[in-house]
Parts: sequence; C-alpha cells; structure tokens
Amino acid sequence: MKKLLTASIFAVCLLNARPFLAQDPLDGLWQGYDGEWRHVSQQLIALAEATPVDKFAWRPAPGVRSTSEVYMHIAMGNFWLLSVTGPKMPADMKEGMEKSVTSKADVIAWLKRSLDAVSQAHLAETPKDLEWKVQVEGR
Repeated sequence: MKKLLTASIFAVCLLNARPFLAQDPLDGLWQGYDGEWRHVSQQLIALAEATPVDKFAWRPAPGVRSTSEVYMHIAMGNFWLLSVTGPKMPADMKEGMEKSVTSKADVIAWLKRSLDAVSQAHLAETPKDLEWKVQVEGR
C-alpha cells in the first residue's frame, strides 16, 4: 500500500509538472524579471516622490553625487544600456544632464521616462533576442 501511495503521488507530481516542462524556459525568467522590474521601479519612483524638494540638492559629502544626480544617473544609465541593445538615445537627452537637471519634477519625469523605455523595450523582445551578443565598453 505504501509503494502504491508513493507511486501515485509521484505520478500526480509528474503530470502536474508536465506543462511547465513544455514551456519555453525563458518564460519563467521573464515572469520573474517583470515582477521584480515593476516592484523596483515602483519603489524607486515612490522614493523620488517622497524625497523633499530641498533634499534633491543634498550631498552626503563633497565630491559625491547629489540626490538629483543619483536619480538622473539611473535614468541616463537606463537609456544608455538600452542604446547598447538597439534603441536610440532620446534626442533631447544631452551630455551633462546628470548635473543640469535638478528640479524634482524634471528629475522624476526623466526617471519615469527611462523606466517606461526599459519596459517598452522589454515588451518588444523575443526569446530569440536573448541570443544576441552585444559589446559593452569593449567587452
């Protein structure tokens, strides 16, 4: 009886696992990525929105990025990383914006725009696209 019960449980587990085995292995990767991306993006925007206006100019020490510079560094980094894979940099994105865009509203707008650009680029990707090899900084 014990062997029959063990065999039955094993068969049920195997039958329930079959649909997962038939799926593209990248589906699970993307599902996890999507959830994490949304979560982190929402937290980042919530943090930026909760940051008081006067703290956007705050630096923890001389020579260290200010709060606005950190947010803009993330936004510009998102666009730059996308450009390595194909999408063009925004035409209105200029060098030095990390230091020149400092108002809370402008910084948050760029941050949201960059996060949206990553999301849109991700939606356009196919599993075949993951086979691409890209050069980043000569590597």
